[in-house]
Amino acid sequence: MTETEKVAGTLDILKQAIILEKRGLAFYNKVAEQVEDESVRSFFDSMAQEEAGHINVLSAQFKAYSDTGHFKADSFNETEKSQLASAVLDKGIREKISAAGFEASAIAAAIAMEQQAIKVYSEQAKNAGDPEEKKVYAWLAGWEREHLNRLMDIDRALLDSVWEDNRFWPF
Repeated sequence: MTETEKVAGTLDILKQAIILEKRGLAFYNKVAEQVEDESVRSFFDSMAQEEAGHINVLSAQFKAYSDTGHFKADSFNETEKSQLASAVLDKGIREKISAAGFEASAIAAAIAMEQQAIKVYSEQAKNAGDPEEKKVYAWLAGWEREHLNRLMDIDRALLDSVWEDNRFWPF
Protein backbone atom coordinates (compact mmCIF):
# COMPACT_ATOMS: atom_id res chain seq x y z
CA MET A 1 0.00 0.00 0.00
CA THR A 2 1.37 3.39 -0.96
CA GLU A 3 1.54 6.29 1.46
CA THR A 4 -1.18 8.07 -0.52
CA GLU A 5 -3.47 5.02 -0.24
CA LYS A 6 -2.75 4.78 3.49
CA VAL A 7 -3.63 8.45 4.04
CA ALA A 8 -6.81 8.12 1.95
CA GLY A 9 -7.82 4.97 3.86
CA THR A 10 -7.27 6.62 7.23
CA LEU A 11 -9.24 9.69 6.18
CA ASP A 12 -12.07 7.43 4.98
CA ILE A 13 -12.18 5.71 8.38
CA LEU A 14 -12.31 9.09 10.10
CA LYS A 15 -15.12 10.20 7.79
CA GLN A 16 -17.03 7.00 8.58
CA ALA A 17 -16.51 7.59 12.32
CA ILE A 18 -17.71 11.19 12.09
CA ILE A 19 -20.80 10.07 10.19
CA LEU A 20 -21.53 7.40 12.85
CA GLU A 21 -21.33 10.04 15.56
CA LYS A 22 -23.44 12.54 13.58
CA ARG A 23 -26.11 9.89 13.09
CA GLY A 24 -26.06 9.21 16.82
CA LEU A 25 -26.28 12.92 17.58
CA ALA A 26 -29.25 13.39 15.24
CA PHE A 27 -30.97 10.27 16.58
CA TYR A 28 -30.58 11.20 20.26
CA ASN A 29 -31.67 14.79 19.59
CA LYS A 30 -34.79 13.58 17.76
CA VAL A 31 -35.70 11.16 20.53
CA ALA A 32 -35.18 13.90 23.15
CA GLU A 33 -37.54 16.17 21.20
CA GLN A 34 -40.27 13.53 21.18
CA VAL A 35 -40.25 12.17 24.73
CA GLU A 36 -42.59 13.73 27.26
CA ASP A 37 -40.84 13.02 30.55
CA GLU A 38 -38.15 15.55 31.49
CA SER A 39 -35.77 13.02 33.09
CA VAL A 40 -35.94 10.74 30.04
CA ARG A 41 -35.43 13.77 27.78
CA SER A 42 -32.41 14.75 29.87
CA PHE A 43 -30.93 11.27 29.41
CA PHE A 44 -31.23 11.45 25.62
CA ASP A 45 -29.93 15.04 25.63
CA SER A 46 -26.87 13.81 27.55
CA MET A 47 -26.32 11.07 25.00
CA ALA A 48 -26.50 13.69 22.23
CA GLN A 49 -24.00 15.95 24.00
CA GLU A 50 -21.52 13.11 24.35
CA GLU A 51 -21.85 12.27 20.66
CA ALA A 52 -21.20 15.95 19.85
CA GLY A 53 -18.00 15.73 21.89
CA HIS A 54 -16.92 12.69 19.90
CA ILE A 55 -17.55 14.59 16.67
CA ASN A 56 -15.27 17.36 17.92
CA VAL A 57 -12.47 14.90 18.74
CA LEU A 58 -12.80 13.11 15.41
CA SER A 59 -12.97 16.38 13.47
CA ALA A 60 -9.78 17.59 15.15
CA GLN A 61 -8.10 14.30 14.27
CA PHE A 62 -9.33 14.54 10.67
CA LYS A 63 -7.89 18.04 10.32
CA ALA A 64 -4.59 17.06 11.95
CA TYR A 65 -4.22 13.96 9.79
CA SER A 66 -5.19 15.85 6.63
CA ASP A 67 -2.66 18.57 7.38
CA THR A 68 0.25 16.55 8.79
CA GLY A 69 -0.32 12.86 8.10
CA HIS A 70 -0.35 12.25 11.86
CA PHE A 71 -2.96 12.06 14.56
CA LYS A 72 -3.03 14.92 17.06
CA ALA A 73 -1.80 14.00 20.53
CA ASP A 74 -3.74 15.14 23.57
CA SER A 75 -6.88 16.17 21.71
CA PHE A 76 -9.09 14.59 24.36
CA ASN A 77 -9.02 13.58 28.01
CA GLU A 78 -8.29 9.84 28.08
CA THR A 79 -9.55 9.50 31.65
CA GLU A 80 -12.83 11.33 31.09
CA LYS A 81 -15.81 9.07 31.56
CA SER A 82 -19.40 9.24 30.46
CA GLN A 83 -21.70 11.27 32.68
CA LEU A 84 -24.56 8.87 32.00
CA ALA A 85 -23.88 6.25 34.66
CA SER A 86 -25.85 7.82 37.49
CA ALA A 87 -28.67 9.02 35.24
CA VAL A 88 -29.21 5.67 33.57
CA LEU A 89 -29.14 3.66 36.73
CA ASP A 90 -31.79 5.91 38.26
CA LYS A 91 -34.81 3.67 38.78
CA GLY A 92 -37.11 6.59 38.08
CA ILE A 93 -35.92 6.87 34.49
CA ARG A 94 -36.38 3.17 33.91
CA GLU A 95 -39.88 3.30 35.36
CA LYS A 96 -40.82 6.14 33.03
CA ILE A 97 -39.90 4.21 29.90
CA SER A 98 -42.61 1.84 28.81
CA ALA A 99 -41.25 -1.49 27.62
CA ALA A 100 -43.48 -1.31 24.55
CA GLY A 101 -43.28 2.43 23.96
CA PHE A 102 -41.38 4.82 21.75
CA GLU A 103 -38.55 5.29 24.25
CA ALA A 104 -37.97 1.53 24.53
CA SER A 105 -37.81 1.28 20.76
CA ALA A 106 -35.30 4.12 20.78
CA ILE A 107 -33.23 2.24 23.37
CA ALA A 108 -33.19 -0.84 21.12
CA ALA A 109 -32.15 1.22 18.10
CA ALA A 110 -29.48 2.99 20.15
CA ILE A 111 -28.07 -0.37 21.27
CA ALA A 112 -27.59 -1.36 17.62
CA MET A 113 -25.92 1.99 16.81
CA GLU A 114 -23.54 1.73 19.76
CA GLN A 115 -22.64 -1.86 18.85
CA GLN A 116 -21.76 -0.73 15.31
CA ALA A 117 -19.61 2.11 16.63
CA ILE A 118 -17.78 -0.24 19.01
CA LYS A 119 -17.09 -2.63 16.16
CA VAL A 120 -15.69 0.10 13.90
CA TYR A 121 -13.58 1.73 16.62
CA SER A 122 -12.26 -1.52 18.10
CA GLU A 123 -11.21 -2.83 14.72
CA GLN A 124 -9.48 0.43 13.83
CA ALA A 125 -7.70 0.52 17.19
CA LYS A 126 -6.50 -3.03 16.62
CA ASN A 127 -5.21 -2.28 13.12
CA ALA A 128 -3.76 1.18 13.75
CA GLY A 129 -0.02 1.57 13.35
CA ASP A 130 0.14 5.11 14.70
CA PRO A 131 0.06 5.08 18.54
CA GLU A 132 -2.05 8.25 18.64
CA GLU A 133 -4.54 6.76 16.19
CA LYS A 134 -4.74 3.60 18.31
CA LYS A 135 -5.31 5.75 21.41
CA VAL A 136 -8.13 7.73 19.79
CA TYR A 137 -10.03 4.68 18.59
CA ALA A 138 -9.49 2.72 21.80
CA TRP A 139 -10.83 5.70 23.77
CA LEU A 140 -13.88 5.99 21.51
CA ALA A 141 -14.56 2.24 21.68
CA GLY A 142 -14.40 2.39 25.47
CA TRP A 143 -16.73 5.37 25.60
CA GLU A 144 -19.23 3.68 23.30
CA ARG A 145 -19.03 0.54 25.46
CA GLU A 146 -20.08 2.70 28.41
CA HIS A 147 -23.03 3.94 26.38
CA LEU A 148 -23.90 0.39 25.37
CA ASN A 149 -23.68 -0.88 28.94
CA ARG A 150 -26.01 1.87 30.19
CA LEU A 151 -28.49 1.21 27.40
CA MET A 152 -28.34 -2.53 28.08
CA ASP A 153 -29.03 -1.84 31.79
CA ILE A 154 -32.20 0.00 30.82
CA ASP A 155 -33.19 -2.70 28.33
CA ARG A 156 -32.74 -5.45 30.94
CA ALA A 157 -34.77 -3.47 33.47
CA LEU A 158 -37.54 -3.05 30.90
CA LEU A 159 -37.52 -6.79 30.17
CA ASP A 160 -37.67 -7.58 33.89
CA SER A 161 -40.56 -5.16 34.24
CA VAL A 162 -42.51 -6.88 31.46
CA TRP A 163 -41.86 -10.26 33.04
CA GLU A 164 -43.01 -8.99 36.45
CA ASP A 165 -46.06 -7.20 35.11
CA ASN A 166 -47.19 -10.23 33.12
CA ARG A 167 -46.17 -12.82 35.71
CA PHE A 168 -43.96 -14.66 33.24
CA TRP A 169 -41.64 -15.95 35.95
CA PRO A 170 -41.78 -19.75 36.12
CA PHE A 171 -41.57 -19.80 39.91
